[in-house]
Order: sequence, then structure tokens, then C-alpha cells
Amino acid sequence: MKRIIIQVALFSIFLFHGYSCVRSQDSGERFVIARDFTPVLNTPDYESVFGGADGSSVKVDNQGLIREMEFIAFPGTIFRVLNSYQKDGYEILEVKTNDYVYDTDLFIDSRFTDAYDNNIPPAEKKKEMPTRNEILNKMKSLEGYPYMWGGNFAEGIEKMLNYYKPATEIDSLERNLWIMKGVDCSGLIYESTGGITPRNTSTLTGYGRGLEIEGKSLDEIASMLEPLDIIVWSGHVVIVLSKEEVIESSPGPGVHKSPLNQRLAEIINERTPVNDWGSKKGKRFVIRRWIDVENP
Repeated sequence: MKRIIIQVALFSIFLFHGYSCVRSQDSGERFVIARDFTPVLNTPDYESVFGGADGSSVKVDNQGLIREMEFIAFPGTIFRVLNSYQKDGYEILEVKTNDYVYDTDLFIDSRFTDAYDNNIPPAEKKKEMPTRNEILNKMKSLEGYPYMWGGNFAEGIEKMLNYYKPATEIDSLERNLWIMKGVDCSGLIYESTGGITPRNTSTLTGYGRGLEIEGKSLDEIASMLEPLDIIVWSGHVVIVLSKEEVIESSPGPGVHKSPLNQRLAEIINERTPVNDWGSKKGKRFVIRRWIDVENP
């Protein structure tokens, strides 16, 4: 994303969407902590995404996806504030967080957060991986939820309807978009593990331990699989539920199960199995084992 920055002495003034935004450049650091599930966008212009020109539309691309969405931060997430964009009674904050270490600009609405009045970074919240069965049960409970680009809190965020109130009555589909209801493919596993697994598939391709699948047949690969193994490439992830089923979230059907052998055959028909993502180029996939299968 390109930003237009006009620096004046120790601060910069931004103008867009009818309001001015001050970029603070004082010597101290500022931190905020997510009080609620907090949408994180790659643009500061929330009002153009949730409302648009008519005040009643969510901005989507030609695939119906909110491309400005990056992820949903869980309560307790710590943000370091880089810039503040002043609004009427709140701020849009440009931030960084250790929970999302990808090369993109991140922006949050301050109304979802609590201030941390100290220049020393607060301690990161200790995260504990749920058990294998807890993760599996959570994933199964999300079956039927819609696909949501950047989504990893399936219930959605009702407060968006108050903070960015639609100008007119909206239908159920528009409402689901407005509250960001649903999960994307990596968001399914991210929500099910309480935000411990990597948020994007570009990192999941190297997460955990790779299985030796190169040169093996469908039956040989299927026989190796254990619950929560991930069949993954940069762009999508399919999660093994059992020797019979997988689960995934994709545009159209949303979160859905399918027979393991059938889904694996479809993948092998399009992609080549490799042991390590970085070892080859082209259309390929890896299988990663990231949790102790003895942990029930």
C-alpha cells in the first residue's frame, strides 16, 4: 500500500476521507492492548471499507472478498503504535504486533483496545496450545460457517455495526460481511488453536515437521496421515481430521468436510508432493505435522 506523507517538523498531516490525521513522532513508545476481538486492516480508511459512498455497502473485490482485511486479533494482543489518525472521539492506529509478522501495514480502531500508559512494552500473554482433541472439536464446530478472507473469529464482530453503522437496513449477506463472520483457510486452524499457529499459509508451509511424501502414491501418503496434519501450499491449507476426513474453508462452500482420499486425489492431480516447500518450484504441496500426536 502506498501512503502519501508530507513531513512537517516533528509530525505529518494526512488528509483522506474528510478528516485529518496526525502522525506523532515523539520520543516515547506507545502501546495498546486488544480488549475485544479486533479487526486489523491494511488501510486506515475503515469508512471506505465499511460503508462506502452510500454508507450501506462493504467494499469487496470481484470475488466478493474484503481484501483490506488482514486478520482478527484476539483479546490480549499487544500492539505497538506507530502512527495515530485522529477521528471524532477515537483514533485509527497504525500498529505492529508480534502476532502478525508479515510485511504489510496494519491499522486498528482504538475503540477495540485499552491504553497501556507506559513506554515499556507490556509482557506478552502466555499462550498454551490446546490439546489435539480440543482443536479437532473446535474445527468440527465451525463446519458450515462462511468463508471470510482474513477471518479467524467465526462468530464475527457485532460491534462493527455500532462503530460503523450502516446508513440503511442491510440484508443478512451484507451483515455477515460487515461483522466479518467466518474464517479463511488458515484462519480455521488459527481460531481453533487460540491464535498459536501461524496466521498465513506462507508460514504454515514450514511449520512443524515435514513428512517424506515425495515420489509416493496417493495410498502411501494417505496411510501416513494423522489427525491435524496439514496439507498445505502457499495459498491454501487442508486439515486432516481423521483417516477418513479432511476439513477446510474455501470461497463458496465455506467451512466443509470431505473424504480424505477424494480430496487428496484432487490435490495430487493438480500439484506435486514434495518433502520441503523450498526444495522445488512450481505447483507443489507439502504435508506438515505440527502437534504431538500422542497429546490426546
